[in-house]
Amino acid sequence: MVKQKVVLRFPPNIVEQPTIYMLIKDFDLMVNILRADINPRKEGRLMMEISGEEANYQKAMTWLKKQGLSVMNLEQQIIWRSDRCTHCGACTVICPTAALNFERPDMVVRFEEDKCIVCELCLRACPARAMETLVDNSNFR
Repeated sequence: MVKQKVVLRFPPNIVEQPTIYMLIKDFDLMVNILRADINPRKEGRLMMEISGEEANYQKAMTWLKKQGLSVMNLEQQIIWRSDRCTHCGACTVICPTAALNFERPDMVVRFEEDKCIVCELCLRACPARAMETLVDNSNFR
């Protein structure tokens, strides 16, 4: 069984195709949509967690790429720069999954990547700019 978070980038010509339906129906995968920015006739981005049998997952990834979608691994999308962090806690208050949290009793911020859904709320909340993203938002106007 595989469980993987991925980012799909859709070119304008296939944004309106039933991609998620096909992943479920044809490849017997479970799909949990974490975040989506998809507009008709424009590029789109979809962040999701996919789980299922390894062979089905691999076939689905091959199929997605053949359809013209770009598939990126989500684990490396948000970066916490601990050397910049002032441990003010602004990010811990806004983080919906507690991926950013205070470690007690030291009251220092810790980042748990496996909980991160790349909502990017921490980017706006952090006054020290200790959070960065590898997702190029300029490509998703």
